Amino acid sequence: MPVADWPTTETEAIAEQERLRPLVQPYGPGPSGAQDDRLIAGVDVAYDDERDLVVAAVVLDLDGLAVVEEATAVDRVAFPYVPGLLAFRELPAVLDVLERLTHAPGTVVCDGYGLAHPRRLGLASHLGVLTGLRTIGVAKTPFTFDHREPGAPRGSWTPLTDPATGEEVGRAVRTRAGVKPVFVSVGHRIGLTEAVDTTLALAGRYRLPETTRHADSLCRRALAALQKGTSAN
Repeated sequence: MPVADWPTTETEAIAEQERLRPLVQPYGPGPSGAQDDRLIAGVDVAYDDERDLVVAAVVLDLDGLAVVEEATAVDRVAFPYVPGLLAFRELPAVLDVLERLTHAPGTVVCDGYGLAHPRRLGLASHLGVLTGLRTIGVAKTPFTFDHREPGAPRGSWTPLTDPATGEEVGRAVRTRAGVKPVFVSVGHRIGLTEAVDTTLALAGRYRLPETTRHADSLCRRALAALQKGTSAN
């Protein structure tokens, strides 16, 4: 969507979510070992409230979790803070940073939600529909949804459900034994089981996927450089 057509009010944003929601494809394979499908990007966002700026960072990883490429972008916040509509604040910068990459990722892991969203269109799903990329949402909290605590072993999971409908919108997944779970949801063009498997493959040593950890680190460095008036690289 061109920036000129970006929603500017809560009513417009909700209408856009309702329009895009039927376009989400909540099924499909996970990343394969094929050369054109081995690259996975992590996306994270940080805010500089004083300057009203948002910094988006992306790290591309190989299946072996080696960093292939890093990119950052800085944009003005495009939308006011409204719960459930955070994608309209962050997506312009995320789209900007993805365009700066010279390696095209087969999958994008977002630090946030996909179908685990009141209107089933969180940042990961919204990004997937706009770009056509396979996307996954991996969040640190369950938002407004219910779940039972998964078993202690790594790989254990329980459904993340909508309390109003009982619908499974994601899974609470234990990525490290005895450590609190992450909350995985489909973004676009991938099934839930495949999204969970991909998350576990990316989170071999820590609670969060390596894509998210690297993106968060780069994002913090870029934000610090911005506040100091220097370059992040």
